[in-house]
Amino acid sequence: MIVSYHASQEQFTPKDLLAYAILAEEAGFDACHSSDHFHPWSKRQGQSGYTFAWLGAAMQATQFPFSMVNAPGQRYHPAIVAQAIATLNQMYPGRLDVAFGSGEALNEKITGEDWPEKSNRNQRLLESVTIIRRLLQGETVTHEGQVKVSEATLYTRPETMPLLMGAALTEKTAHWLGSWADGLLMPHDTEEVMQRMIHAFREGGGGNKPVHVQIPLSYARTPQEALDEAHHQWRSNVLPYNELADLYLPEHFDQKTAHLTPEDVNNKIVVTSSLEECADLILKTKSLGIENIILHNVGRNQELFIKDFGESVLPLLKEEKGETII
Repeated sequence: MIVSYHASQEQFTPKDLLAYAILAEEAGFDACHSSDHFHPWSKRQGQSGYTFAWLGAAMQATQFPFSMVNAPGQRYHPAIVAQAIATLNQMYPGRLDVAFGSGEALNEKITGEDWPEKSNRNQRLLESVTIIRRLLQGETVTHEGQVKVSEATLYTRPETMPLLMGAALTEKTAHWLGSWADGLLMPHDTEEVMQRMIHAFREGGGGNKPVHVQIPLSYARTPQEALDEAHHQWRSNVLPYNELADLYLPEHFDQKTAHLTPEDVNNKIVVTSSLEECADLILKTKSLGIENIILHNVGRNQELFIKDFGESVLPLLKEEKGETII
């Protein structure tokens, strides 16, 4: 198991996130995972740096591996995604994996194209990832479908193939991903729900492929501050998944969630001031056979989060793994 720091592009400036990634590596995080947004979920978050550009700087400034989530097919042409992945992995060999999803209207409708139904988005996703994989493997690709490619060849390619994983929010999607993705990225949920997701992925063809889990949490040194930060920064994200995918402006999310109370958010994500509780949560998640646990502290107190976890949580996890603490 590795523990990754989540770099939230929609919440912080690229400059600040670069500093946080450096701090996270120094604190003992094993890796860094990045979101990829054009718009933030809420005007209160207020950022949306360009992830591929940020990764070039962050990977140069650090030594640990990175991963990101990406939605090819509308905002991104898959050939350009393949080119970006190849360029970063050529400069920083073996340090970038990508999890692909069907996307949200929040980021994709900026192109002015219609926002497809989920089934069409899934078909477009599979076409896109197939194109990306073929290009990274050195093929010349021509494709006619929901996306179009004409005689594309990548001349700069990575020495080794990165993991091209799939992101899923439901069992149905997890099952489908098992047949073509190199691994599964899923959100943290109850143990029962996560077990069902993993089972669906394995049954769909996922076999022994890796499973990564992203845990959103709000940590602060007092319960009230943790709750306030969760409500301020993350209440836009507790809507049902189908609504999250179809709303397309930050103000839509703000309007839909204006009535939510701090307690509503507290019921959806982990809100805590206990480092022991956080360590226990990570270990329980690990016990499901998770290879990578991505910690996303949704509050604005990133330096405090990194410092406290580096001092009190990550050493406990390393002891659990049998590593020597110096």
